[in-house]
Amino acid sequence: MTRDEIAQRLERYGVLPTAQRLDVGEVILSSPQHASADQIIARIRERGSKTSKATVYNTLNLFCERGLLRTVHVDPSRQYYDPTIEPHHHFYNVDTRELTDIDPNAIDLQIKMPLPEGTERAGVEVVIRVRDSRD
Repeated sequence: MTRDEIAQRLERYGVLPTAQRLDVGEVILSSPQHASADQIIARIRERGSKTSKATVYNTLNLFCERGLLRTVHVDPSRQYYDPTIEPHHHFYNVDTRELTDIDPNAIDLQIKMPLPEGTERAGVEVVIRVRDSRD
């Protein structure tokens, strides 16, 4: 995606395309990927931008609130940002810290008990943790 295309996308989601938001958008919205906030900050700095860490975090939160990104929590202290907003699942390699998409139709989840009274299923996100083979 070009910077202009990212600006148009931000506007479609009700986000004012400031220079800092475009910097973040160029890194995380330009292609399907999974990146932590620290990885995004490093990539922004590699491009020569001086966007602050706080601005990056605030921008990522805004993008999530507006539906441009979703978060994938792999453990209590680590989350990744994913620009693929359609429902899908993930493999998480605990050795390499890499996420890989799983097609949502590849997992069949059956809940064998009733949902709590007065609720309905809103969605399911599965993260399957894997590690490198120890051969």
